[in-house]
Amino acid sequence: MNTKRKIIHIDMDAFYASVEQRDNPELRGKPVAVGHAEKRGVVAAASYEARKFGVRSAMPSQKAIKLCPQLIFIEGRMEVYKSVSRQIHEIFHDYTDLIEPISLDEAFLDVTDNKKGIELAVDIAREIKQRIREELHLVASAGVSYNKFLAKIASDYRKPDGLCTIHPDQAQAFIDHLPIESFWGVGPVTAKKLHLLGVYNGKTLRECSREMLVRQFGKAGNIYYEFARGIDNRPVESVRVRKSIGCEHTLEKDISLKSSVIIELYHVACELTERLKAKDFNGTTLTLKIKFNDFVQITRSLSTRKSLRTLDEILPLAKTLLKEVDYEHHPVRLIGLSVSNPKEDTDGQHVNTPQWVQLELPFSD
Repeated sequence: MNTKRKIIHIDMDAFYASVEQRDNPELRGKPVAVGHAEKRGVVAAASYEARKFGVRSAMPSQKAIKLCPQLIFIEGRMEVYKSVSRQIHEIFHDYTDLIEPISLDEAFLDVTDNKKGIELAVDIAREIKQRIREELHLVASAGVSYNKFLAKIASDYRKPDGLCTIHPDQAQAFIDHLPIESFWGVGPVTAKKLHLLGVYNGKTLRECSREMLVRQFGKAGNIYYEFARGIDNRPVESVRVRKSIGCEHTLEKDISLKSSVIIELYHVACELTERLKAKDFNGTTLTLKIKFNDFVQITRSLSTRKSLRTLDEILPLAKTLLKEVDYEHHPVRLIGLSVSNPKEDTDGQHVNTPQWVQLELPFSD
């Protein structure tokens, strides 16, 4: 286990909502949600004033309004958020070029060998937080540790405007007391399963054998086993090869009629082929994602030997996958399609040109 690395995780606090409050003084101090207020809308981000009422990102807008009747909805401005994210990354690059973006509002930085020769990573994190506040008038939280798992946990620990360091000699005690729900990659479904197994925190997780965890959770079991011991050897990756391209449509109303579902599937497939063409992406696995009206979500996948690029190649496979879905008795709320498993050339190298994409957790609910 390498404990010599110095990793910082920077996470902007209520990023989209904070940008809106920064740019519109009338919104400051008020409960703000970025998203759509209509019946089918979803909260993309919530200010801390809104979070006090229980409003959270990914929450249906109508539920958010019930929790906070005075909630102010703002249409998102993605180009503005992207521009601010670039400004944040310019600050990062003053310290290191080993930067791994997770999304527009968070990233890992490896500052083991940093440009300014600052010995302590916590001093770099403090300086970055201060510059973000002074130059961009926004607030960030930072976590510092010797690996990505612990740095991520640390950045969440004292939000908002937090700064937390987990030293190697303190890591095991910290992990032992950590609720299982706080482990990176453990969502509600996995947490419930772990509870049934008698696992509620890092200590009880550490008491589980690797074999048992792998038996219960597959390859994610290996990761849980190592996280419980403070082990995470993943490097900070500044470039990552795109592994999939997809798109999804949330429908204006739930549908269960076969003809309606096929039409929506066709529209999603058309958008997917345009994205594949624009990114010049070659993949061999098609995945169908369906979310029902009760928010239960399923996926179905099918692999081929040749690249999937055109509508004529993708739509028949999508229809085949759809046959496995009982949508006539469970109305559909969302339909998505994605192509993955990049096509390799005869030398075993990826055909696709390496490009940065939003990184995802290696496992999740």
